[in-house]
Amino acid sequence: MTSPYGYSKPTFMITDHTRDPYHLQPGDEDDDLDEDEERQSKLQEIISWLHLNAKHRSKCEVTEGALQVWRTLPERIRQDPSLASFRQEHERLHGDVDQLHAEESEVRVQNGHHEETALANQPFTQIGINVTNEAGQVRVLDGRDLENNNDDQHEEAEPHAKSLIRKYLIWFKIAVLLVVWCVFTAFLMSNNEHVDQLSLISVPRNSSPRVFPIATASLQRIGLGLRGPFRLQENELTINASVPLPLLQVQVMRSYFDGEGMEIYIENASQVWQLDVVYPDLIDATRDTKKQRTFELSPTDPLWLAQANRTELSFEFTSSIEGELPLQLNVDESPIYKRDGVIYAAAVLCGLYVMIIWEIVNRTFAAIIASTLSVGILAALNSRPSMATIMGWIDVETLLLLFGMMILVAILSETGVFDYLAVYAYKITNGHVWPLINCLCLFTAVLSSFLDNVTTVLLMTPVTIRLCEVMCLNPVPILMCMVIYSNIGGALTPVGDPPNVIIASNSYISKNGVNFAVFTLHMLPGVLLVMVQTYIQLRFKFRNISDLQFKDSPEVEELRHEIHVWKRAAASLSAYSKDEELVRQTLMKKVNRLKRSLKKRMTAVIEPAPNYQQTLANLQAKYPIRNKPLLIKCSAALLFVISLFFLHSVPELQRLSLGWTALLGAIFLIILADIEDMEAILARVEWSTLLFFAALFILMEALTELGLIEWIGNMTEGIILGVGEDRRLMVAILIILWVSAVASAFVDNIPLTTMMVKITISLAQNSTLNLPLQPLVWALALGACLGGNGTLIGASANVVCAGVAEQHGYKFTFLQFFKVGFPIMIGSIIVTTGYLLVSHSLFAWH
Repeated sequence: MTSPYGYSKPTFMITDHTRDPYHLQPGDEDDDLDEDEERQSKLQEIISWLHLNAKHRSKCEVTEGALQVWRTLPERIRQDPSLASFRQEHERLHGDVDQLHAEESEVRVQNGHHEETALANQPFTQIGINVTNEAGQVRVLDGRDLENNNDDQHEEAEPHAKSLIRKYLIWFKIAVLLVVWCVFTAFLMSNNEHVDQLSLISVPRNSSPRVFPIATASLQRIGLGLRGPFRLQENELTINASVPLPLLQVQVMRSYFDGEGMEIYIENASQVWQLDVVYPDLIDATRDTKKQRTFELSPTDPLWLAQANRTELSFEFTSSIEGELPLQLNVDESPIYKRDGVIYAAAVLCGLYVMIIWEIVNRTFAAIIASTLSVGILAALNSRPSMATIMGWIDVETLLLLFGMMILVAILSETGVFDYLAVYAYKITNGHVWPLINCLCLFTAVLSSFLDNVTTVLLMTPVTIRLCEVMCLNPVPILMCMVIYSNIGGALTPVGDPPNVIIASNSYISKNGVNFAVFTLHMLPGVLLVMVQTYIQLRFKFRNISDLQFKDSPEVEELRHEIHVWKRAAASLSAYSKDEELVRQTLMKKVNRLKRSLKKRMTAVIEPAPNYQQTLANLQAKYPIRNKPLLIKCSAALLFVISLFFLHSVPELQRLSLGWTALLGAIFLIILADIEDMEAILARVEWSTLLFFAALFILMEALTELGLIEWIGNMTEGIILGVGEDRRLMVAILIILWVSAVASAFVDNIPLTTMMVKITISLAQNSTLNLPLQPLVWALALGACLGGNGTLIGASANVVCAGVAEQHGYKFTFLQFFKVGFPIMIGSIIVTTGYLLVSHSLFAWH
């Protein structure tokens, strides 16, 4: 019987070898040994058994600290007989272990059927493991298989040449990472944080200039930041369209002075920066808006420089407003040179992708290195951000949403509902693979349309993994299909995906007729077409059903998966305390035993699985709801969270953000379930995923400071403005759609969408272009959402799904996802291109 965790669940039989130390279990694979070898094997078994008992007698002392460590382990590991001494000690001190939802039954095979027998409270002597496959085959691993810890000597020796190459590559990787570490460490140590020097000025009325001197005269470029009552692009602060808005003009002037300090010549040193200001009677009711600009300064005039003793630079402010204009400004005399900054940003981004694609280091560690290096580059360019600025770059709302939902899912998994739903899905699809995948993907897409797709993935990933395990399928390709449909479904509504939230919440866009209903109506045909196209591509990609199955036999893959899970549990424990070391050594012994079992499984002959009815009956009997009271409490908490998620789509009821809703739901469930052992719950939170997102947020904001996002937007706007007026709508749709899609596949789509929204609005407001707003909005929404399917880090849902899957022992790499997701993304954008051009360029639906 396949367990809900992806391995052939072993059945444990307590074998008292004191009665018959020469006992051989049925199915022993040493039958072909000659008599002398068999005697030696039995003798080794007795020695191993004696060693185990002596070891147990000397080290069976289980402390309360070790029990606390044991309670933080996942349930599937806690209930394993390898940790029986911990369970027995917990029962002795704290009562029944059912409080931890541990299963206290084992399955014994009799006449091809499974019969549940309770584990007796016998002394923990020696354990024989009966590993049973789907066909009911039994393979017994006795004490000789279990206790020999010197399995390394049995592994095949790696070829000497390959070993040397691998060693050199490791040293090369360490050397490169050390160089990178030295670079950003030196940059951060040699430069202070950049602090803006703020000044308050007032620009006089009636176009009278106001001059603000610049301290340094010999500059090639200078940055200026202004904060004042400027007109926002996303707001129409217009009283009368016939009355033009007031303007503020800013220009850098260069003055030449003779030896007596007299000004002999003044010239324009930069282009004019023109800003729209609100009407005078709206100044008091308008919030300050921040504007930034880097001025490229022209070189000094050699003729006047020869006559002058010195030169001075100054800003000249001229306002057409009828009244005093208050401004707050800061001058940056060493701004980032964006042309070089774009190169540095691209190099950092490429380095991140190299580390992730070829798995040079862990994905989270790669993001930490890249984000730290980007901050170091900013420091080298005299723009090192303060710690408060860096913390402000982190999207706490997203992290709060993920944290709250991870807590909810961790508690919900204790009820067994994921196993139950997996078996139910197996039942309604009659065990057929593609109907099952279709049902799963369609449900995920619909749920992602009305919930945040990150939430949907957190709920659906455990169900999908359980479902694949009971059907002996590889969960990795199924999870890829599911998360691809999650991103497609999230594009349907304004609340399904973060880019849609950014677009729909923009006040200028909402004032121009884009509400929830209009947004959904225009996105629906495109999303339906993309779902059909994606289904066709996926069926072609996985046309061979073997591509959805493990390459080796199910038992071999399941044992590999189990080894990975136990290694992960052991790696989570440190060796700093005696308690953790005791548990960790016990887990590593289990890993060694499983490795030896894997070797023997490699040569096992697998018979066909039993029929559908028999499998369904076994699954239904084995995976019921384990804790119904807890399930009711979890349902109440989920009902609260999902209800507020739906209410979030109504603007008048947006009192709580998604992050606050998830956190309140998690607190509500912890109170209802009366959970006291918070360590066990917090141990199941995917902290590495949260840290990866935090590092990625910092990285993308640093790349924005270096000018990468702005460069993408300028290139987009320049191409659109360079075509004829009759083809501008078509070109604008194509450029916005494809640029946002391809860029979203490789950079975070949240800052990209924020920048592209401004470009979209500026294009629609440009009277010379005469472009409608809505087709550009649909192109941006579809491109940003569907582009997330291109790579593993293209969308938040992809990263979350990969993190949860890795926690369950199934890891899919960047290249694995890229081979499936990127062709799907290209096909989706091609279909979307046809839909937008036909509906808006041909029929002008807008």
